Amino acid sequence: MTFKYGEAVQQARVHPGMTVGELVDELGKAGAYNGGSLWQAVNIYERMLRDEKALKFFGLSGAMVPGGMGGIVADLIERGHIDVLVSTGANLTHDVIEAIGCHHYHGTAQVSDTELCEEGVNRIYDIFLPNEAFIRFEEFLQDVYSSLPEGSTVSISDLLGRIGSRLDTGILSAAARAGVPVYCPAIQDSMIGLQYWLFSQTHKVTVSAFADMPGLLDRCFEAERAGTILVGGGVPKNYILQSKLMTESGFDYAVQLTGDRPDLGGLSGATLDEARSWGKLTGEATAATVYGDATINLPLLVAATLERLER
Repeated sequence: MTFKYGEAVQQARVHPGMTVGELVDELGKAGAYNGGSLWQAVNIYERMLRDEKALKFFGLSGAMVPGGMGGIVADLIERGHIDVLVSTGANLTHDVIEAIGCHHYHGTAQVSDTELCEEGVNRIYDIFLPNEAFIRFEEFLQDVYSSLPEGSTVSISDLLGRIGSRLDTGILSAAARAGVPVYCPAIQDSMIGLQYWLFSQTHKVTVSAFADMPGLLDRCFEAERAGTILVGGGVPKNYILQSKLMTESGFDYAVQLTGDRPDLGGLSGATLDEARSWGKLTGEATAATVYGDATINLPLLVAATLERLER
């Protein structure tokens, strides 16, 4: 049997003062494991952003805003690199908390959670968030909700747009200013949803999840091509990928950053090749999955890609 080899593995070299883009290119020369996958992801992301006819999706899952990644997403919106954002309600909740002047704090995972609860502190691994933030969050949201016309029906994206228009910083603020729709199909699974439920006990305003579908699918039908960056999985990942099922073609570019395994059958770890079997990606689509911590891989991916675009 005759084996065919690819190019030889080159030993990566690092040196003081090298840029993120140079580091990623060195990982590409080595071409092994997730370092090689990150280099492939940068190549795909660069092509997607250079494709003026591609509709650009961004899926945001996991505790990315508490982990300090929200600013990267907001900057991408402001740069025009996101046309459609789909997020968990939790990330948007923490985005609002930051935007109204509250903060997440460095803590530790080696601590008594019972004592934290008694002190009114919520833990997200090694990030702490005091209950006082949710008090201010409730006051802000109830004020926004009170501005909704009684008896009206609004979509989730419209609701989030109204929230963003009342903020000066953050993801929702940047999206509102740029006119980028933010979809959150599982908004009930968040403090934004719980606060709306409280509001609905004394007011008659309907938030319709299905009201978002016409605008989303219209964008998909009108787009000649489409690409997506998926941070984590869950509802945002499926919501994005299934949006192209109604059209004649799937996504042309896809990059997934995940820490989940594919062999457990869960969506968050499902490979992008598996998505081809559903027609969510075209047969010719370029796709890459980078396994690992997204608080490492997302900044590297974005920094290296922006470096190429501006160079």
